[in-house]
Amino acid sequence: MIEHQLDIPTADGAMNTFVVHPEEGGPHPVVLFYMDAPGKREELHDMARRLASVGYFVVLPNLYYRRSRDYWLQERTPEAMAPMFEHMASLNAHTTEVDTAALLKFVDAQPAARASRIGLLGYCMSGPFVMWAAAQFPGRISSIASIHGANMATDAPDSPHRMASRILCESYFACAEIDKWAPPADIQKLEEALTAAGTRHRIEWYPKVEHGFVFPLRGTIYNQPAAERHWERLFSLFGRTLR
Repeated sequence: MIEHQLDIPTADGAMNTFVVHPEEGGPHPVVLFYMDAPGKREELHDMARRLASVGYFVVLPNLYYRRSRDYWLQERTPEAMAPMFEHMASLNAHTTEVDTAALLKFVDAQPAARASRIGLLGYCMSGPFVMWAAAQFPGRISSIASIHGANMATDAPDSPHRMASRILCESYFACAEIDKWAPPADIQKLEEALTAAGTRHRIEWYPKVEHGFVFPLRGTIYNQPAAERHWERLFSLFGRTLR
């Protein structure tokens, strides 16, 4: 495996980014990995490595680079989480477009990346990001996956569910049964929008698990069987759409 920590220039600054891909057999299809709210950290690097180990060029940027190059949540207390929510609130459809444009330009220039095949992966806060990016760059994206994505159906004009008609690629949504950030009513709106748009999609409920169940360091919230199911689904989706 080859790993890099590097800066990708964007219209708003230098986006520090973790890149990992196999040493041999390239060029490799691309997966752009959008982080969750606690920030870019070694736990996510390990998840990126797992994707890369089966043949992908994985790019994991720090989406908080406009505010901090090294923020990540280390303690889940109200006091510690307050800055996280401030960072999270600074990201939106516009910042997603700026950052995704920079990521696409980067992978287009990488000999080890097969940038004609690109998948997007988002967790928690970045569930909306992969939908925005797929809608913003419909000709570039082959598939998207949102894993316990938060705020997938809101009253905002750019709510993720309102992007359904602009998404041309296949999509997968893993939904935790216990998730205040993605209640069943929101997911129903998402399902209705995707179905009305006629876009190929799958929404899968993961019973008896909580928001964040895929992360090994999330304590009792982590659910290994459900987490492994999500990996199976990702490998299937990307294997089908990126190869």
